[in-house]
Amino acid sequence: MPSGLIALLDDVATIAKLAAASLDDVAGAAGRAGTKAAGVVIDDTAVTPRYVVGLAPERELPIIGKIAWGSLKNKILFILPVALLLTAFLPFLTTPLLMIGGAYLAFEATEKILEKLLHEHEHEEQLVDAMVDPVELEKLQVKGAIRTDFILSAEIMAIALASLEHLTLLTTALALVAVALAITAGVYGSVALIVKLDDIGVHMAQRSSSTSRSIGETLVRVVPTLLTGLAAVGTAAMLWVGGGILLHGFEELHLAGPIPHWVHQAAHAAGEATGAFGGVVAWLVVALAGAVVGIVIGGIIVAIVRRFTKHPEELIVD
Repeated sequence: MPSGLIALLDDVATIAKLAAASLDDVAGAAGRAGTKAAGVVIDDTAVTPRYVVGLAPERELPIIGKIAWGSLKNKILFILPVALLLTAFLPFLTTPLLMIGGAYLAFEATEKILEKLLHEHEHEEQLVDAMVDPVELEKLQVKGAIRTDFILSAEIMAIALASLEHLTLLTTALALVAVALAITAGVYGSVALIVKLDDIGVHMAQRSSSTSRSIGETLVRVVPTLLTGLAAVGTAAMLWVGGGILLHGFEELHLAGPIPHWVHQAAHAAGEATGAFGGVVAWLVVALAGAVVGIVIGGIIVAIVRRFTKHPEELIVD
């Protein structure tokens, strides 16, 4: 997934070269920014399919199109101007805002884990299933998806912005537009493919070729498990991305004492000890440390939020 997005970013940057002389910088900047945001992109891709589950198959692609359009508007009309204002006038706020976003991701991931353990999400699913008006249900799902996307898009753009230091305002703007277009296309193109895999499987299962039928039947069996797995990947991505952002922020702002330094030392030592697999192992150590930080910070926020708000089951009206 991330490598496909980077290739798409390169294509977007190539097209953009027709628009300004400085777009060689834009190409490199967009690529770097897209790579930095890959973790949140994975989460965005993993979260979105649940908003079309249970809806009419013929409405799946139109709904994804609406969510994608809302996502693009989120990024370009709302988030991009704020990002540019920060770059021009308040650059010192970038790291604290990133940390707020990271804390939110950690909170949401921890909340999801708790809901799963306590079976609280079942109440929300029952409410959605109880809606008999498909038009209203579609509006509800699209609205919820775009609202969730706004948070994830803000984090993607903030991460991208943090990797675009020392560039002119115009180059930064063009790079962020390239990131917004490419990531939106990559995420929702992937989501469209994922949610239609079962339909593709049914179509292939009806063909005369035994190979085609076998592949189609396998897809039909595998897709529900794939969607469940994506939800788990999305939660894990929220934890290690959110916690990683917090760790980086602590280091930048000289907070949390020596913890960020210990993480770097541990990652370096583990990488050196594993030879050819050193890069992967070092990344895993950093990701695991980020997940630990994420679940600690997220758990604190969940405890505070639940202390002052009602639990989901208390909101159910008989």
